[in-house]
Amino acid sequence: MMRYFLSIAMVSMLISCSAIKVNYDYDKAVDFSNYSTYNYYSDMESGLSQLDEKRLLRALDSTLKARGYRLAEEPELFINIMSNEFRKAPSNNVGVGIGGRGRNVGGGISVGLPLGSSGIQRSIQFDVVDAQRDALVWQAMTESGYKDNASPSVREDKLKALVKKVFSKFPPKVQ
Repeated sequence: MMRYFLSIAMVSMLISCSAIKVNYDYDKAVDFSNYSTYNYYSDMESGLSQLDEKRLLRALDSTLKARGYRLAEEPELFINIMSNEFRKAPSNNVGVGIGGRGRNVGGGISVGLPLGSSGIQRSIQFDVVDAQRDALVWQAMTESGYKDNASPSVREDKLKALVKKVFSKFPPKVQ
């Protein structure tokens, strides 16, 4: 029985460490088929290191190009990226208890095992703004694990996976 609980605890921990969580929002009144060009705000302060920002923008450019969007000096859409890092507390606890009852004697032992990563997390927010109206039309907010000592190739792969997941729902499907 105890092995069963420990197995579940380990699987939960592994799943929670690698997941990229994304929340989306967009203006339902906007017809996204009218947009074909984009650029980034010139005064964008992403909060990423220069190297990570370059990696992220390369992944984003590649993704948007594959979807038919073109980088332009006078774009129809502006993209702003903001990020921050924070330490996340472990989110779950599993209690394992052992107890006994005798005729007149009672007692018990309880052990708490924290699950999940308490490591560094990074949140990145992507704002897509209609350039002509200066109005936010689409937004995605992400949260994922982050290791500041990861190799450049691991960082690049992580950012590519993040962009792929975030922009898998851009442009939004008409409902």
